[in-house]
Amino acid sequence: MSVPGPPLKVLREVKAMVDSTSPTITAKELNIARSTLTGWLSQLERKENEAVQDSPVGRKYLRLRTGTIIVGSDFHYWPGDPSVMHRAFVWAIKEFDPKIVVLNGDVLDFNSISRHPPIGWEDAPEVQDEIEVAQERLHEIELACKKGTKKLWTLGNHDARFETKLAHIAPQYKNVLGIHLKDHFDRWTNAWSVFVNDDMVIKHRFKGGMHAPQNNTLWSGKTMVTGHLHSAKVQPITDYNGTRYGVDTGCIADTFHPAFQGYTEDNPKNWRGGFGIFTYEDGFLLQPELALSVDSNTFQFRGKLIKV
Repeated sequence: MSVPGPPLKVLREVKAMVDSTSPTITAKELNIARSTLTGWLSQLERKENEAVQDSPVGRKYLRLRTGTIIVGSDFHYWPGDPSVMHRAFVWAIKEFDPKIVVLNGDVLDFNSISRHPPIGWEDAPEVQDEIEVAQERLHEIELACKKGTKKLWTLGNHDARFETKLAHIAPQYKNVLGIHLKDHFDRWTNAWSVFVNDDMVIKHRFKGGMHAPQNNTLWSGKTMVTGHLHSAKVQPITDYNGTRYGVDTGCIADTFHPAFQGYTEDNPKNWRGGFGIFTYEDGFLLQPELALSVDSNTFQFRGKLIKV
């Protein structure tokens, strides 16, 4: 039986000592074995980053004291070459080693099973083709993640088409393996929303309209990270409680993706390819950052143009 380590507060103080000196020096100062210190640090990481509870309404609760979260939305994967922002998303995971990666809805498009009638007999891919290409793209993301990275997928309205269609025409099959979308992507944890610490909510959509990010954080009382509207922007709100953020992470799909062509009718779109990078330091959420597409081979981040 393993012996429990010190309380969480003490573990954090020990981690601060290690950060300011080294594990070897800290172990000597505390008069403990290096292996004991390593065990304490592992306990701290588990406590800080573990899911502390799940909710029957589809929430996942996570704790993250120090580390990075990368959130992308609106992938709309179709057969063909990956978009520039998919490649950038993989690059960022390798570059920043996030503790948490969230696919914030609409990973698939499912145009062929939409409740909306087809426009001009458009040639949408079959459901199986979409699932296979999404499995391939998500495998690329998984390979970029290090062991222990938490991988979550919040359901989007396009993702929901898969089970909505089946529930409508074949409700008797509800317990058959493969009838649920998650059966085809079992390395990802599904949720309607992800709550991080006590101050951030990640979900596919909430309010609508051009001021949605601002209204999301006003109405939720927390930093809220959404997709759905493809607008890629950060809107801070400061009040007596401090500063929080409404964030739309944009879309991983190319904004001229063929899935969008029919219903947008070649109108100008206030859309931007992008994804969000969120950093916590000692439990404090820093200003959210966006990586944004420039062209089919380039994205911008932190004042640089990066080719992928």
